[in-house]
Amino acid sequence: MVIGNWRHLGLGLAAMALATWVPTLDVMAQTGSKPVKAAAKAGVANTHKVAIQVSQNDKGQMDLALNNARNIIEYYKGKGEPVAIEIVTYGPGLHMLRQDTSPVKERIAPMALENPNLKFVACANTQANQSKAEGKQVALISEATLMPSGVVRLMELQTQGYAYIRP
Repeated sequence: MVIGNWRHLGLGLAAMALATWVPTLDVMAQTGSKPVKAAAKAGVANTHKVAIQVSQNDKGQMDLALNNARNIIEYYKGKGEPVAIEIVTYGPGLHMLRQDTSPVKERIAPMALENPNLKFVACANTQANQSKAEGKQVALISEATLMPSGVVRLMELQTQGYAYIRP
């Protein structure tokens, strides 16, 4: 009876070892790396990446984007996994990050402080067009990062493996 249990344990350990080494060998074959490096790569949690589009001057859409970001952050925080989120604004959605017209700026400041991997991106093309149309420089909130083009930023993020959400 004891011998049978040991055999079963031995087969279980062998299966576990095989399950561990097969992905490692696959990574080695793809990357040409050594087993130690491949095993380390296989054990590292990848950062989940999400791009959220805001293109309407609508408080409901802005709140939904912020709620989505908060929910994603909390979900992965609970799992102990990293997440990076960029909320990208352009067109009428730039109002989300404008100093003078943002209906949600009070929510953005604490979220940005609490979550260093949450970024708020503003489209420079839209800012220039709104400034020209209004005859004054459109100021953005301090949490905003200016990018040349919001839609191009979304394209870049998608090529970097970001999931794309449009609330």
